[in-house]
Amino acid sequence: MKLLSSLALSALIGLTAQSALAADQQPGLTGCAAKKHAISEQIEQARAHGNSHQQAGLETALSEVTANCTDASLRKEREQKVLDARHEVNKRTKDLDKAMKRGDAEKINKRKDKLAESKKELEAALDDLER
Repeated sequence: MKLLSSLALSALIGLTAQSALAADQQPGLTGCAAKKHAISEQIEQARAHGNSHQQAGLETALSEVTANCTDASLRKEREQKVLDARHEVNKRTKDLDKAMKRGDAEKINKRKDKLAESKKELEAALDDLER
């Protein structure tokens, strides 16, 4: 059971990374339809490569999306990710400001890197929201 949960989680993580790619390939699909299509594509790839464990996890993910995904809930989820990402950017900006006031060059560089990472995550969340 734990193995199946791990596989389903791995499949969902892979889906998140590839959902943007699949949505770009199918410009007419949005929301849950694009998500289902992306999972179906991954199932076909897993089947073609003989990866039955990945295929099983993806089929579980597809059944979950089919049963539970609505465009409204998906949009709400994506809006929440944008809010969370904006909060993180604000937090990182404050952390950078504090480090700059202290003048610690090493901490300033670390905070700049973390802020840049948070901004990328915000951009990705905004891109997802538009799909």
